Amino acid sequence: MKSTIALAALVGVQNISALSVPTNVRNFYNRVKPSTCTGTAKLKGGFYDQDDGSAQWSYCRKAFPDSGKHAIYLHGPSTKLANMDIDCDGDLSNPVDGRCGSSQDTQGQTRWKTEVQAASNKKIKDLNANIHPYVVFGNERDDGGATFDPRSVGIKPLSVMAVVCGDKMFYGVWGDTNGDDGPPLVGEASLSLATACFGTSMNGNNGHDTSDVLYIAFPGDDAVPGSSANWGASNFQQFEDSITNLGNNLVARLS
Repeated sequence: MKSTIALAALVGVQNISALSVPTNVRNFYNRVKPSTCTGTAKLKGGFYDQDDGSAQWSYCRKAFPDSGKHAIYLHGPSTKLANMDIDCDGDLSNPVDGRCGSSQDTQGQTRWKTEVQAASNKKIKDLNANIHPYVVFGNERDDGGATFDPRSVGIKPLSVMAVVCGDKMFYGVWGDTNGDDGPPLVGEASLSLATACFGTSMNGNNGHDTSDVLYIAFPGDDAVPGSSANWGASNFQQFEDSITNLGNNLVARLS
């Protein structure tokens, strides 16, 4: 039975439908990647994208004056954006194919566990990294290291985020935050989202090290899918499909 489940999971991964990167999103990517994040655009700096790296990553804001909207993204030194480490926190009672087993820092719950239960009407007890595409965004710690709370700029828990990885785009939700088990890191997503982006070589101890991933967060209550998301989905694609229309509306803001 276990081998059958694992095979089914791998087949499902191969059949994931990636969204083509819309022209406006690709243009946004091409503009922010070589740009600098300074002045009022820089919300908070002093973050790392690897344990042994340097504290040159920042949370940045891009305003769109015509609409009065803005978006939040991560940017590093020079033309670097962010990498994609693997998060396996949350409900792992359904391990699917076991790739989270190699994680050395798994936590038993995500930051928004209570909110997940409310949004799903308690159909699930927490996000599942094997199923739900979620992004680790924001930094919380008590040891004096760099912190940033996306809620301070209007980002809501479980809001939909866009992730551009190579020639693919996926949507996920803001599902977790970085804690104080190491330097203040940025650039992390659930195993299911990383697998959709970069394939089954991703596991709990092996992510995507190149800093070319664009994570985009959108402020406002209208970015939160609430009960319209298929929180009880049994695979990545089912959940992804349930937030795609909202994601499409959000990325239409980018210019």
